[in-house]
Amino acid sequence: MTLLTLPRRALLAATAATALALTVGSAAAQTPENVLIVGQIAEPQALDPAAVTAVNDFRILMNMYDGLVRYKDGTLEVEPSLATDWTISEDGTIYTFTLRDGVTFHDGSAFDAEAVKFNFDRMLDESHPYSDTGPFPLAFFFSSVQSVDVIDPLTVSFTLNAPYAPFLSNLAYPTGLIVSPAAVMEYGADFGRNPSGTGAFKFVEWRSNEAVVVEANPDYWDGAPELETVVFRPITDANTRTAEMLAGGIDLMVEVPPVALSEFQGDAYSVYEQAGPHVWFLILNAKEGPFADVRVRQAANYAINKEAIVNDVLEGTAEVAAGPTPPAFAWAYNPDLEPYPYDPDRARELLAEAGAEGAELTFYVTEGGSGMLDPVAMGTAIQADLEAVGLNVTIETYEWNTFLGNVNPGLEGKADMAEMAWMTNDPDTLPFLALRTEAWPENGGFNSGYYSNPEVDALLDAARVETDQEERARLYREMQVIVQQDAPWVFVANWKQNAVTSDRVEGFALQPSFFLLLQDVTKN
Repeated sequence: MTLLTLPRRALLAATAATALALTVGSAAAQTPENVLIVGQIAEPQALDPAAVTAVNDFRILMNMYDGLVRYKDGTLEVEPSLATDWTISEDGTIYTFTLRDGVTFHDGSAFDAEAVKFNFDRMLDESHPYSDTGPFPLAFFFSSVQSVDVIDPLTVSFTLNAPYAPFLSNLAYPTGLIVSPAAVMEYGADFGRNPSGTGAFKFVEWRSNEAVVVEANPDYWDGAPELETVVFRPITDANTRTAEMLAGGIDLMVEVPPVALSEFQGDAYSVYEQAGPHVWFLILNAKEGPFADVRVRQAANYAINKEAIVNDVLEGTAEVAAGPTPPAFAWAYNPDLEPYPYDPDRARELLAEAGAEGAELTFYVTEGGSGMLDPVAMGTAIQADLEAVGLNVTIETYEWNTFLGNVNPGLEGKADMAEMAWMTNDPDTLPFLALRTEAWPENGGFNSGYYSNPEVDALLDAARVETDQEERARLYREMQVIVQQDAPWVFVANWKQNAVTSDRVEGFALQPSFFLLLQDVTKN
């Protein structure tokens, strides 16, 4: 009972203190000792790692669950986690993992090879008795898995239908986190509100639109956290989130609005910035309407002043994007690719050629969400640039989860364009899930603009089975050239992620994965 009431008191105290501080204009609020209050950008969709797609949700989940492997601190390199080691067959199709002994889920049930098999069969086998606890939108990550086999209680093997280069990296991604089969069996489709993993923090409660509360797992196999409790608060409005941070009502804030960074330059705060594999873009509906014509899609890329967005809206916290692959993937990035220049005259020429002058466009904009930077301000700037070349743009603004519910099923019959941002773990992930023909929404993918190019499809298929990294990089670089020319998106910006903590917080670091890892964080 104490554990449940402490976070509730902590949250109420933080809220009251924030209100007082805002009233008197000082940062006098004090959140409870050893309770970390995190200002999130949105309400989570679910706490089932197999059922969600947003980094906002992942930031919570990475503290509650473990995967077989994880990203090494400060890198995107894979290291052991629930698996202590593994072997790969000579042909690259069989991965055999040795599991960590003595690990239990938060509900007391045992972690073993059967639990691993349960997790992946639930996602991949439609005949599995708990396949209806989904949907599992990122099961694509493991589409190469032919079977998962229990060798013994601490040994499990994955047989792939072909070599698959991103397999280990995808296992480290939140979709590969291992949930308790016993909890899934108990709660069924409600598991996402009643989660159980093996991670550093255990679930306590989820108060909708108020807080997700987790507490330290004293028996964590990798060492108990120093923090007693973490409270994740959804504060969708960036200005409100900033005010809460300044007032002392939260201890850690992610995705600080660029215009607000100067507010946190004093000794009372620590500001963190790090480049990562991020791309912010506009999905264009290539199936119907004006953007079905490649000339109109190219015109949009010329019409939008991306340098002005980066410098004026984002305050220099990003770089103009040249294509679908973030430069953070240095080994696979095409450095010869230049961004579309700002050229409104060329945009008008292309629109005239396509007979699209004065076209009416519906533009979906979100109030905020994972990696979306300053979406309303950016949307407004983009609207103005497109109207300056003769397009008529109507903005429709939605809360994040509502926005995803409109965009992810596809734009057909609804909109001509939509904001979007991805933060990925491998150069395969974004194009494979969002640019292939087979990734159209009706096939379970995220190609919401219905782009299709058989040459791109072939390059992506070849790259993901290529075991030689240099050849794999060549395939990705060739793909980037074609995609830029086809312009299924407007390529806007690659962002440097940021966060701010109060001076009471120590041991925090940003990760290139964009996840929050709080096991080693302390707060006085």
